[in-house]
Amino acid sequence: MSKRVFVIVLDSFGIGELPDANLWGDEGCNTIRSVRDNPNFNCPNMKKMGLFNIDGVGGGVDNPIGSFVRLGELSKGKDTIIGHWEIAGIVSEYPMPTYPNGFPKEIIDEFERLTGRKTLCNLPYSGTEVIKDYGEEHIKTGALIVYTSADSVFQIAAHEDIVPIDELYRYCEIARNLLVGVHGVGRVIARPFSGEYPFVRTPRRHDYALVPPTDTMLDVVYRNNQKVISVGKIQDIFAGKSITVGYRTTSNNNGMDITLDIQKQDFEGLCFVNLVDFDMKYGHRRDPDGYARALTEFDEYLGQFMQNMQKDDVVIITADHGCDPKFTKSTDHTREYIPVLIYGDNIKANVNLKTRMGFCDISATVLEYLGLDQGSTKGNSFLIEIIK
Repeated sequence: MSKRVFVIVLDSFGIGELPDANLWGDEGCNTIRSVRDNPNFNCPNMKKMGLFNIDGVGGGVDNPIGSFVRLGELSKGKDTIIGHWEIAGIVSEYPMPTYPNGFPKEIIDEFERLTGRKTLCNLPYSGTEVIKDYGEEHIKTGALIVYTSADSVFQIAAHEDIVPIDELYRYCEIARNLLVGVHGVGRVIARPFSGEYPFVRTPRRHDYALVPPTDTMLDVVYRNNQKVISVGKIQDIFAGKSITVGYRTTSNNNGMDITLDIQKQDFEGLCFVNLVDFDMKYGHRRDPDGYARALTEFDEYLGQFMQNMQKDDVVIITADHGCDPKFTKSTDHTREYIPVLIYGDNIKANVNLKTRMGFCDISATVLEYLGLDQGSTKGNSFLIEIIK
């Protein structure tokens, strides 16, 4: 039977501050601590896999059914791109550029020249607040709402009745081609919205990421004629590179419905899943009730997934950074360790790999399980310690 690995990223589900969290202003952050005692939190499947047995979490079960480890980030960042790239075998030595005071005049001037439209805002902003504050002016003038955040992003918001979605995507492609080199932001993001004040964001968001600078585990799997199936933001995060087929999603639950359908397919290789609602809907909006509820819903899907696993399937549940919904110093991502839960018929139960540095160890382990040489990708496989 073909070997298949499902890597499911619970976007922003950190498990406690990293030793260098103070350098990011994130002392005291702990996403899992902020949700685990919430009345909406009930995750028996992750708990029995070993979630609470991971170093520093506490409250674990006797004889968990999976292997587990706490991983620290080597890359200089705490954003989605850098986190996923490290999971896939790239360690980023330098942080991507951010713009706490907005983008420089020369960038905005050139963007306006290339698009033929003026811009509004050009400041770090909440995505929901920026359309409240600038949406009506945008409708009156046709100027594009350009904003950023604490992440390395250039975001363009436009009302779908004023700027058709294909036109907004074209403007994002212009920005992506413009923002390279020293201004090479991690993502350019289309943020369409609709309706009347205070407006609502539509599900036609689209991310335009930098192409990964070196090989990732996706490249290795793809080159060896195995499948690389992406669900959610994965296709955008890796700029579509080395992906056999990609599925966009409208929610966490939609992403898991798609993943359960993929599980029924016959393939060999990797299914890489991102569930973004934890981060986008609940982490950044500092909504611990919603975050806890979303984890409970995921855990219910996980139970179905576990029942349907084939003999040689392995599932790895992890995260890419933190976004503590009770962290009040900011609404940004938080610099945290990530959990890794590994489960399958071929995986030993109750193996605690303690704490390791390098999200990239996930990549090395996946590639070794699939029988592939990791090439230039980074990471140290822990497969020998968990394989039966």
